[in-house]
Amino acid sequence: MPEDRQMQRYPRNMIGHGPDRPDAQWPGGAKIAVQFVLNYEEGGENCVLHGDAASEAFLSDIAGAAQWQGQRHWNMESIYEYGARAGFWRLHRLFTGYEIPLTIYGVATALARSPEQVEAMKDAGWEIASHGLKWVEHKDMPEAEERASIAEAIRLHTEVVGEPPRGWYTGRCSANTVRLVAETGAMDYVSDTYDDDLPYWLEMEGRDQLIIPYTLEANDMRFATSPGWIEGEMFYTYLKDAFDTLIVEGAAGKPAMMSVGLHCRLIGRPGKMAGLKRFLDYIGGFDGVWTPTRLEIAEHWAKTHPPKKGPRPSAMDRETFVGTFGGIVEHSPWVAERAFELELGAAHDRPAGLANALARVLRTASREERLGVLQAHPDLAGKLAEAKRLTEDSTAEQASAGLDALTDAERARFTELNAAYVEKHGFPFIIAVRDHDKTGILAAFERRIANDTETEFAEACRQVERIARLRVEAIL
Repeated sequence: MPEDRQMQRYPRNMIGHGPDRPDAQWPGGAKIAVQFVLNYEEGGENCVLHGDAASEAFLSDIAGAAQWQGQRHWNMESIYEYGARAGFWRLHRLFTGYEIPLTIYGVATALARSPEQVEAMKDAGWEIASHGLKWVEHKDMPEAEERASIAEAIRLHTEVVGEPPRGWYTGRCSANTVRLVAETGAMDYVSDTYDDDLPYWLEMEGRDQLIIPYTLEANDMRFATSPGWIEGEMFYTYLKDAFDTLIVEGAAGKPAMMSVGLHCRLIGRPGKMAGLKRFLDYIGGFDGVWTPTRLEIAEHWAKTHPPKKGPRPSAMDRETFVGTFGGIVEHSPWVAERAFELELGAAHDRPAGLANALARVLRTASREERLGVLQAHPDLAGKLAEAKRLTEDSTAEQASAGLDALTDAERARFTELNAAYVEKHGFPFIIAVRDHDKTGILAAFERRIANDTETEFAEACRQVERIARLRVEAIL
């Protein structure tokens, strides 16, 4: 696509699974998947000992923390150390006691500095996904530097853990991170998004990358942010409310995924962890609750909901776009040509979105152009139909309403109405025949012929939009 056309393509996806999300079909008919992540960052945070320019300032119990340039921040370091020395083991006892597996988001350099914790993770059968090379911001990294950092994270993770990561979450990511991770072709899933309650496929770098969205709200990080949790009970209440909402949706046939984000140095404190324990006790009282690792979710989704291929209008070049959709509006390819010029995105790859783009063109066209569109439509059950000279779409539509099998009396009545309508209004009677049967069409014809021309012009334009919507749906 030429550079100037790329400017008209909106890269964000505002529709996702759409209004009717798919049935996740969780194993065992589970009504909800509750997935727990433990972020292991201790020893990988900003620290001059790690070659960084300043100390860490993110996600600690130090109110108003700021980076200390060129200095060690002893208090900050000791808080992170608590997560490795005490918090991790408290959480390890908790989750192994409940026999609920965790996904570890492991910062590679932090894992390298914590071999005993890594051994415990592996012995527990937990998934160890990659949380990047260091727990630092990626937003200002040049692309080449971030690509190299991702490669080194995978290399070091493999060396320390004994096997490569199959999942990835950076957290402090850049606009390039998901693309660069997908580029490696090494990850079963990437979690650097917060945009859905279910996994989804993202086509990137010539491959279908599975995305398993993460959470910043059902997350203990809010013990260290404002507004946030003050006590363990608040965390428990929020998790319980989210769970209650989602399990009701699951019982209604739309099971979703609930992610819970944890940090050793935060939820690993006794007063905070009490709320988490209450939540584990609570969900243990329900049937139909699946508590997998993220890798288990990825494997299930890939098997049960593999990527689907179909036409993507927003990714088409002009020739393909017009060739595919130029006939949607009867004998008026210029509508598709102008629609191509609009800012199209993922939402326009679905029927409602593309139909809206075509409708916008029609609504902003001149009256003469819209009149030309109306006049390009054939009479209902008229001479073109008898001569089998209708477009393929029109032929199918008229047949769907039984207009290809009229009695002699019905055909005579349609002929009479067609002539009277065109004489009065200057364009054929237009109706989305797929919305009606033969009797309903005839009734609408007899009712609308009495309208004034301005009223009929507006109604005919609305019907053209409706016909386009139905035709687009048949293609997409």
